[in-house]
Amino acid sequence: MLALPIIGMSAIDLTYRSAELSTGQRLTRELGAADARISPAGLDAPIYQHPDGEQYAPVGGYDKYRPVREEDRQPPTSVLPPGIRSVEDRRGFAKVHTAHGLLGTDLRELDVRDPLTEGLLTLDRGRMPEGPGEVVATTAFLKASGLYVGSSATPRGGASSYRIVGAYEMPDRLKQPELLALPGTLLDPLDKALKAAGAPGLSPRAGYLVAVGGDGFTWNMVMEANKRGARVLSRAVVLHPPADSEVPLFKQQPKDQFGMADGGTVTRRAVLVTVVGLAMLEICLLAGPAFAVGARRSRRQLGLVGANGGDRRHIRAVVLSGGIVIGAAAAVLGTAIGTALTIGLRPVLEEQLGARFGGFEARPLELLGIALVAVATGLLAAVAPAVTASRQSVLSSLTGRRGVRRANRVLPVIGILAVAAGAAIVVYGSRFRVNTTFVMGGSALAELGVVALTPLLVGLFGRLGRWLPLSPRLALRDAVRNRGRTAPAVAAVLAAVAGTVAVSTYQYSQDVQGRHEYEAVLPDNAGYLTSTDNVGHKEVPALRDTLSKNLPVAVRADVDRLVVGNPNCSPRSSAPGCGRVEVIVPKEQRCPLSEAEHGPASFPPDQARALRQDPRCVVKRWGTPFDVVVADEKVLQVLAVSDPGSAAALKEGRSVSFNRNQVKDGKVTLRVITDQAAADEASERRADPPGQDKVLAVHQAPGTAWGVDLVLPPAAAKAAGLATAPAGAYFSLDRKAGTAERQRLDGEIDRMGADAEVRIEEGYQQKNTLGLLALSVFAGLVTIGAAGIATGLAQADSEADLKTLAAVGAAPRVRRTLSGFQCGVVALMGVVLGSAAGILPAVGLRLTQEREQRRLIEYALERGYATGRDTELYVPIAVPWDTLAGLLVLVPLGAALLAALVTRSSGALARRAAG
Repeated sequence: MLALPIIGMSAIDLTYRSAELSTGQRLTRELGAADARISPAGLDAPIYQHPDGEQYAPVGGYDKYRPVREEDRQPPTSVLPPGIRSVEDRRGFAKVHTAHGLLGTDLRELDVRDPLTEGLLTLDRGRMPEGPGEVVATTAFLKASGLYVGSSATPRGGASSYRIVGAYEMPDRLKQPELLALPGTLLDPLDKALKAAGAPGLSPRAGYLVAVGGDGFTWNMVMEANKRGARVLSRAVVLHPPADSEVPLFKQQPKDQFGMADGGTVTRRAVLVTVVGLAMLEICLLAGPAFAVGARRSRRQLGLVGANGGDRRHIRAVVLSGGIVIGAAAAVLGTAIGTALTIGLRPVLEEQLGARFGGFEARPLELLGIALVAVATGLLAAVAPAVTASRQSVLSSLTGRRGVRRANRVLPVIGILAVAAGAAIVVYGSRFRVNTTFVMGGSALAELGVVALTPLLVGLFGRLGRWLPLSPRLALRDAVRNRGRTAPAVAAVLAAVAGTVAVSTYQYSQDVQGRHEYEAVLPDNAGYLTSTDNVGHKEVPALRDTLSKNLPVAVRADVDRLVVGNPNCSPRSSAPGCGRVEVIVPKEQRCPLSEAEHGPASFPPDQARALRQDPRCVVKRWGTPFDVVVADEKVLQVLAVSDPGSAAALKEGRSVSFNRNQVKDGKVTLRVITDQAAADEASERRADPPGQDKVLAVHQAPGTAWGVDLVLPPAAAKAAGLATAPAGAYFSLDRKAGTAERQRLDGEIDRMGADAEVRIEEGYQQKNTLGLLALSVFAGLVTIGAAGIATGLAQADSEADLKTLAAVGAAPRVRRTLSGFQCGVVALMGVVLGSAAGILPAVGLRLTQEREQRRLIEYALERGYATGRDTELYVPIAVPWDTLAGLLVLVPLGAALLAALVTRSSGALARRAAG
């Protein structure tokens, strides 16, 4: 019992310290042997950056940010200071043909022969590429693709294959599939092949490893690079950061606003601290009764100490020394096992974390502190049994008789005050001052208060005996009369159940919140199919047929999309020859927040808050891939649109609108845009894009259609002179698709070499995180252990009663039944009290989460990020009644059965002690 938390704590400490990289190690993995990494920020404008190089913003803020035109953009090399030594690191993304189908893979060009790249990669086997046609692959890519060193890899759309000559890993990204080649041998040929096939190119990203020597890449050099639109990760700046007053970004925006986006930090810390604190408290409360079992079974030996001249302090010293010895043994054993587990499971832990450890690091002082926790816990757990044993008379200890003690009148008062104070501290720490120490400390204090109230509450339970049958009534009466041994056993079960209830309530409350916040994409058991490949529109008909063959499709509505120019272009592609069709919203029906020059900042806070609730400003939250589709009336059936007027309009060749903001006088305006660059520039200026308008008469549907704004029948699109291309299909199923059917469909799509997305709306799916699942399992195991301790303690004290029953000729079944009911009654009382005590920490954690989410919503409102449901706050506290019911049944039943099984069928009579 004592070694278990030490194993966990030491293993966690060693894993955390080993996985934690020093600043130098982290910079080596990011920079290799270079002084800095320079990358275009992607804003095409001067920026201010954080010294860590991760966070940045355009000069003047995003409200005044205006990107440059495509033709005015500078080449990537423009971000480099003149006369500096550099190595280009280019990256792109493409699908690669594998043994199973297609795999999304990062493509990278880097001259690994240059000394500046040392430390970025670790060669696992084979060799690095030496010329064109050769690549090395990460071990993650080889594992996922089914390929191996010596086989060939072909990017989709590429004109040639590449031989894999080696395998490597990136120490901080072990799970990333990537192919690496020498500069100019992979990305450029693939880009040319894609463009030759009429598809958009790769648009690779370029970064540069640079070396300057001397003092390294200084902060002044970083700010000069920022003026050219580049962000910099500098070794010298990270090791020796500038003062806040020298960082322009902190003058433009307060430093404390950075990191606000991490909305779960406080909550995760509160959960961790509270659970760890309660776990240690549970161990103390469980270990105390465990020592009491040993002390009760050693009553005769302790009595002999008194009979040979030992006084009370000697007896206390014997029991306390046992606690220290057991605690020290648990510390040594637990630390050793924790260390061995960390070393043995290091490869597994690294794979789970997705990064290599910096090295095995053990901090002796921290391990010593963890070991002292075991010693202190053993000592504290032995205090109560030591005091109890020392108060027994020598005669009672030798004869096994139990003395009669008066109930403590002060302890219940202390317990009530502790419960009230603990609850107040939890509320204060979660509602008024978000502090994990308050939540954990208040929960622990309240639980100790319930433990102090246990003797009084056991007496109250005794009043229920009049309504029970004979055997359980005798067991309950025996438990009430012997509160000295009943209370510790109840406390043991109470502590374990409280932890289980706390974890279960928190997890269940999160599940209720997630179910409430979940927004379906489509009607239940409906789905969509769409090609996600820019060159895959020709494969859509075959994909539709494959879908119908492998899934129980009831209705399939084929949909096309409107295209301008090259049909291979994605809807927002700015490549030459690509255009788009956009719905133009009438000016008076547009959201004022998006039309104002400075966005929400153009309005007073109260007015901006009111405008966010305006129907014109409500942002649709559905994740369907199409806003405008060309389809027949079948799409309405799949989307559960019951309006008969909409179906009739499509049959008649009229379009149907589901967005009132887009319709004026019964008509909608479609703008055909051929110059994407000009359209993007106009969008940044909050102006309408240039293009040719097509005005269509529409039927206004009374409701919505799951994110689809406009449905055009094929005849209406043709009459308006709009070109179309296959896009995908909406479908509904006549039953839920099984796992085997989904796998078969995915396999068929892979064999086709297509890249498609198939999504089926299955409703809210409960998400059990690994951490909460582990906590739940641990809490359940501790609960079982507590029931065992309660059984042992009851057995130790009821041994005399069992022998008396044997002496008067009671059948073995009677003795087992009485023993079982005795333990079952104790376990039942512990479960009831533990369930009440476990609600408080869960309430504290949920209140902490509510306070943090409220703070984030207020922050989003101030910055104009939140609209509609974003401003709603729903953090319920839900009790898992099914879990509580299971505990109320299973724990007492398990304890009773365990006690009945371990009770001997025959008992030897004890010799009467000499008078």
